[in-house]
Amino acid sequence: MLQQSPLYAYIPARDLARARQFYEGKLGFTPKAETAGGVHYEFGGGTGAFLYPTPNAGTSQASQAFWQVADIRREVTDLKARGVVFENYDMPGKDADGIVTGGGAMAAWFKDSEGNIMALIQSAA
Repeated sequence: MLQQSPLYAYIPARDLARARQFYEGKLGFTPKAETAGGVHYEFGGGTGAFLYPTPNAGTSQASQAFWQVADIRREVTDLKARGVVFENYDMPGKDADGIVTGGGAMAAWFKDSEGNIMALIQSAA
């Protein structure tokens, strides 16, 4: 039953105002709703995320979430133009833009204003 339901991600923020500037200003997100506890964003396919304040933001060494995109090169170029800095991991299959190809997919990672690792993924079909 859960597999038929949209998945909703939690995105931790040490400074909610700063995080909102990043997600709304640099990534171009529009809030769906604001609550006393944070901000809701809605994405394609009935998915979404809740940005909430916590002192634990940025402590995970793994990706918090990823967006499945149709054209990763276009997305990376657009986000770089908006001031998003992509991570440059030393991995096999990495190109000059930091995009890694392997395992049937292409991926690129960036950190948000709170230090959370986020990713873009494109199926390498």
